[in-house]
Amino acid sequence: MALRLVADFDLGKDVLPWLRAQRAVSEASEAGSGGADVLENDYESLRVLNVERNGNIIYTYKDDKGNVIFGLYDCQTRQNELLYTFEKDLQVFSCSVNSERTLLAASLVQSTKERKRNELQPGSKCLTLLVEIHPVNNVKVLKAVDSYIWVQFLYPHVESHPLPENHLLLISEEKYIEQLRIHVAQEDGNRVVIKNSGHLPRDRIAEDFVWAQWDMSEQRLYYIDLKKSRSILKCIQFYADESYNLMFEVPLDVSLSNSGFKLVNFGCDYHQDREKLSKHLTLCVFTNRTGSLCVCYSPKCASWEQITYSVFYIHKGHSKTFTTSLENVGSHVTKGITFLNLDYYVAVYLPGHFFHLLNVQHPDLICHSLFLTGNNEMIDMLPHCPLQSLSGSLVLDCCSGKLYRALLSQSSLLQLLQNTRLDCEKMAALHCALYCGQGTRFLEGQVLNFKGYWEKLNSNLEYVKYAKPHFHYNNIVVRREWHNLISEEKTGKRRSTAYVRTILDNAIKVISNLEARNLGPRLTPLLQEEDSHQRLLMGLMVSELKDHFLRHLQGVEKKKIEQMVLDYISKLLDLICHILETSWRKHNLHSCILHFNSRGSAAEFAVFHIMTRILEATKSLFLPLPPGFHTLHTILGVHCLPLHNLLHCIDSGVLLLTETAVVRLMKDLDNTEKNEKLKFSIILRLPPLIGQKICRLWDHPMSSNIISRNHVTRLLQNYKKQPRNSMIDKSSFSVEFLPLNYFIEILTDIESSNQALYPFEGHDNVDAEFVEEAALKHTTMLLGL
Repeated sequence: MALRLVADFDLGKDVLPWLRAQRAVSEASEAGSGGADVLENDYESLRVLNVERNGNIIYTYKDDKGNVIFGLYDCQTRQNELLYTFEKDLQVFSCSVNSERTLLAASLVQSTKERKRNELQPGSKCLTLLVEIHPVNNVKVLKAVDSYIWVQFLYPHVESHPLPENHLLLISEEKYIEQLRIHVAQEDGNRVVIKNSGHLPRDRIAEDFVWAQWDMSEQRLYYIDLKKSRSILKCIQFYADESYNLMFEVPLDVSLSNSGFKLVNFGCDYHQDREKLSKHLTLCVFTNRTGSLCVCYSPKCASWEQITYSVFYIHKGHSKTFTTSLENVGSHVTKGITFLNLDYYVAVYLPGHFFHLLNVQHPDLICHSLFLTGNNEMIDMLPHCPLQSLSGSLVLDCCSGKLYRALLSQSSLLQLLQNTRLDCEKMAALHCALYCGQGTRFLEGQVLNFKGYWEKLNSNLEYVKYAKPHFHYNNIVVRREWHNLISEEKTGKRRSTAYVRTILDNAIKVISNLEARNLGPRLTPLLQEEDSHQRLLMGLMVSELKDHFLRHLQGVEKKKIEQMVLDYISKLLDLICHILETSWRKHNLHSCILHFNSRGSAAEFAVFHIMTRILEATKSLFLPLPPGFHTLHTILGVHCLPLHNLLHCIDSGVLLLTETAVVRLMKDLDNTEKNEKLKFSIILRLPPLIGQKICRLWDHPMSSNIISRNHVTRLLQNYKKQPRNSMIDKSSFSVEFLPLNYFIEILTDIESSNQALYPFEGHDNVDAEFVEEAALKHTTMLLGL
């Protein structure tokens, strides 16, 4: 099987023989038989309670009198030690021992019978006790309530000498966490007692949380609280100098509002109904020595026809959600989904159905992840019991009382590499096998098909490393050709339409490939407009990259190369979209900001700053942007920047005015003095063709003036002065103003001549009469009339 579980501890092998030996000694002097029956009863009640940071395992069992006995297995010396005995009929669900083994904290549930006669605290359902066990001495009641309390001693990083103060966490089902500071002192030699046991100082660490997890290795507490229905993950680090601080908090896109209360890795949770485990949500945090931090989440499932789970790669700043349909759903699924921490990998599996290995260092590269379904015999060999993933690669099976170290099986992965026909599984199995170690030479020796593979690969890498410059792709050709196409567009002189159509078709393929990857709705309005300049750049990149690969990848099919190029460019655009989606969600932006008639906020300015940085990066690398990027950037710029800063950004090329953005600006903003100044400043900076189109949308004397100027310029550019009659028919003019009358008559004659030559040419009802009216309005405004 791909996952190999190596047992580090087994209750049946490491504890039970010792118990039998201890019982044999105590019963040697007693007559009669029946010891074997008692031992079987002991074994039935024998179970693991907790695994401490130093690897020591706390377990419990009941003797033939019903007394609760606590024991400890030392993982270093592999010896057992009796810690304490409660001569009561109690059920233990949480226990912890300090690093010096002088104090024991335990939470126990009393039966109804014991509640009435218990002298410690009668009437309470749950007792949380603190016991001096070096030697056995006083017992202090920490809590006596009707809700569950979990206990966990902190283990300092410095263990060379005993500390005078011990710290104990109390985690309440009433959704709060306290830290108790317990001062101890030595009396009469080695006897350890609690000082001021009547009043133990305590700090409130957290409250109103719905989920918490303990990281025993790093001494960290993760918990989630709800703020305005949002799930906020927080991390508290505890230090050896008795201090602690909040390391980070990050919002998670998970639904925990109706999930109740759940704890992870605060010992073995036996009080929870395991029959309902498969219906509950699963959430856990994994870290490793490389600095990765992953949150694995599977929501409640109403049915088992399909299952959904997500992995949040916090160290990478994004997440992935997977949905898989289950086969043979008729067979009742009694166990929930299991997440395991395998250092560089996260394993997700549902016993008997699927096994998914996810590389946490390269989550974007599918070839690093391996997915096996229930048809594979490797799945059937995995344990079918719920496993609890501890720090590192430790895995605890609470049902059998076994502690495993989870490893990837290199031999099984190599077998899969040889037998599978799918390229994606071959690549994933190879990457996983390499992670398992033992060197490439050993790995090559284990594969018949890979003889000489590594030498050839290294040779090719060295060849590329020292190859001539023309082997390396650069975007000089793309940059030059793109600027040529843009300049041709401005002058109206463009080469063959077939060439341009091919480039735009390439861009359509890129957009289609990108949209096929993301079927869900987007929060940001990207990919919703033409943006011909960015589409030209996409199409040119496709053509140039494809030609480059065809020259240097002789053995690869043309279709594979084309798909590889489309995937690469789509992934670049998708990365930009994902950055914006994440920023949009982080700052709670809404669609209302897509209009110009709203004011900018701090959140909008933060997103505007991020978009400006993205623009700088893509400009330096000459990479395309998703269509709609410049429009959104401009809208945020108008919201957030003063007019002089906005115009400076436009003039310096930081903001690129698109037709979509300017049209929306003209429609959204009214004609106040401030808005008129903004509109006029924008229109003056537009290319002539777009500027003329925009002016027709703005019902304002200023736009009429601009339209008139453009009309007159077009009419007079080829005008040749002809001898004219000095007499002007004044009756045809509304105002007697000879210079204007003479000028309008000239324009009317030119229009008449043009109409005779080009009868089908129209100019949106712009004529000499329109020019006259605009001129009079402009003069009236200038004179203040």
